[in-house]
Amino acid sequence: MKILFICTHNRCRSILSEAITNQLTDSHVVARSAGSQPVDEVHPLSIKYLEQSGFDTLGLTSKSWHQLESFAPDVVVTVCDSAASESCPVWFGQAIKVHWGLEDPSKIDDAKEAERAFLHTIEIISERAKQINQIALLPKEQWQQAFSNLGVN
Repeated sequence: MKILFICTHNRCRSILSEAITNQLTDSHVVARSAGSQPVDEVHPLSIKYLEQSGFDTLGLTSKSWHQLESFAPDVVVTVCDSAASESCPVWFGQAIKVHWGLEDPSKIDDAKEAERAFLHTIEIISERAKQINQIALLPKEQWQQAFSNLGVN
């Protein structure tokens, strides 16, 4: 199962989702992230709280979804509301589309509140990644229904 996590700027929620999914799933799941308007840098707190939570951050970069055209995802997950309302590139083709609508912890100015928000977001994504790991074992024609049963689309 190839999953592409999309967020407009690809610097926080989609990056968190890529790192966590790649590390909490087996080799039959491959995750990437991208944005429609990437800012070309990963938010520093994304790196800080991923590492604090025990996740590897090596190789995480902010990139455009056009850079991943050859990735051909099976599932496209939008993690911000603005990305969910954008027109997706035609090359997403027959990919299953899911919307998670995660709150953006990088928008919080208070350091303690930002830490709490990042760790909460990491916890949510971690739980969903574990469920994705099980979904990936199902026949591909059952994925759409399985994602629907997660209640996240």
